[in-house]
Amino acid sequence: MILKNSFNKKILFILAVFTAVFFTACSSKNKDSITVKVGHVGESDRAIWKPIQEKLSKEGINVELVSFADYSIPNQALNDGDIDLNAFQHHAYFYNETYTKGYNLSILGVTYISAMNIYSQKISNVSEVKNGDKVAIPNDPSNGGRALKVLQAAGLIKLRDNAPDNPEVSDIGENPLNLDIVEVEAGSIYSLLPDVACAVINCNYALDFGLNPGADFIFQDNPRIYNNNMYVCLIASRTEDKDNEIYKRIVDAYHSPEVEKVYEEEFKGAYLPAWK
Repeated sequence: MILKNSFNKKILFILAVFTAVFFTACSSKNKDSITVKVGHVGESDRAIWKPIQEKLSKEGINVELVSFADYSIPNQALNDGDIDLNAFQHHAYFYNETYTKGYNLSILGVTYISAMNIYSQKISNVSEVKNGDKVAIPNDPSNGGRALKVLQAAGLIKLRDNAPDNPEVSDIGENPLNLDIVEVEAGSIYSLLPDVACAVINCNYALDFGLNPGADFIFQDNPRIYNNNMYVCLIASRTEDKDNEIYKRIVDAYHSPEVEKVYEEEFKGAYLPAWK
């Protein structure tokens, strides 16, 4: 009986020690973990970040996604310290925002280039666009400029030979069909499809509204349209944090086969990895 009680006491002692060590380890782990807020636009991007979140959570890095309704807010939020990183824009948009608004931000790494196709609910080919038709494009400088290059590649307009990297409607040199170029907020373009002949729509908004960038277009975007990385998307931080090792680790985790798989399966090949 004495031996049995002694044995039971030893078992209880071992369990107590194990429990204390376990909760101490958990407490230490929680204490050492860090949360990094990453801003993005469009709910579809959450699928991209899921494998990154799963991988980094094992390293004590909690990636918290912060969703914004349109492109005009995430850089201001980053500059103001409301978020730590953002991943929603290409180089052209980044350069325009930081220059015109005086944001002190830096590029940490590239992500993808997304297809900016022409879509329509009225016609099945750009050759069916008629004289005087309305064509919708984004109204922000960089996406609007890219949309004009897509329209040029589709043969609908021709930009002036000396047009800048980010052309404006005023840089159209030839408009043989006298098209009415309607400039509206990027996130609102899909709702205009019933009222225009066609529209140039950003990939993330196309996906959010159920369009298939690999099949539903009347003209498909192509990286060869562009002669630089201006439309390659990126991850940005405040300049003071550009050497932050945890932020660099997040970029490294993004550049992974798991993310490429999401591009292929979730986004129907509409996103192409730019880091390879």
